[in-house]
Amino acid sequence: MSSAILPELIKAIFTHIKFVVVAVTLGSIIAIVLASILSRFKTISKYIMPIIGLFQTIPGIVFIGVLFVYTGMRPKTIYIALTAYAIFPVLKNTYAGILDVNASYVEAARGIGMTQWQSLLKVELPMAVPSIFAGIRMSTVYTVSWAVLAAMIGQGGLGVFIYRGIDTNVQETILIGAIPSAILAILMGYFVDYLQTKFMPKGLTTGGTQHDR
Repeated sequence: MSSAILPELIKAIFTHIKFVVVAVTLGSIIAIVLASILSRFKTISKYIMPIIGLFQTIPGIVFIGVLFVYTGMRPKTIYIALTAYAIFPVLKNTYAGILDVNASYVEAARGIGMTQWQSLLKVELPMAVPSIFAGIRMSTVYTVSWAVLAAMIGQGGLGVFIYRGIDTNVQETILIGAIPSAILAILMGYFVDYLQTKFMPKGLTTGGTQHDR
């Protein structure tokens, strides 16, 4: 790899990380709030969850293309797209994690006078932490790959090298973008695992129910 490419590569890596961190953070917050609300209204959730899941089947390149028409070639386009795609893995795992909490714990919480929302915040969400972070980990890894599409509308990231390599038919250039993307996905996955240990309630092991990890 030419030393002249190194500054561009470093810039692309940081741009890629910024896209992922912002999208996964916003997506996780939205997902946890939405899952918490849906867990209180199970009749409605059985209709809403499949609809949200259906959205995930839309190819990222198509969604970004549609957004591009309305938001143009701006970072906002990528942030909206990546955040939208980051939501579902966390939403699905958070919702499942809340519902998987042992009913006896919920009943005990209600027995000491907690409302259903207090029970959610103080009992169910803390016990769903392993499942929630499994979703965040999955969302993070996925978003690293989806962020490659940012280069398609001139917003940088590691996709710049991948698309440049495809256009020029130079495999080495493709690898300059692809290999750091793969390494980044692994490292950020481990970082999410580390965060999980910090948010894990005392007395709760990481061996709890985790969905789709």
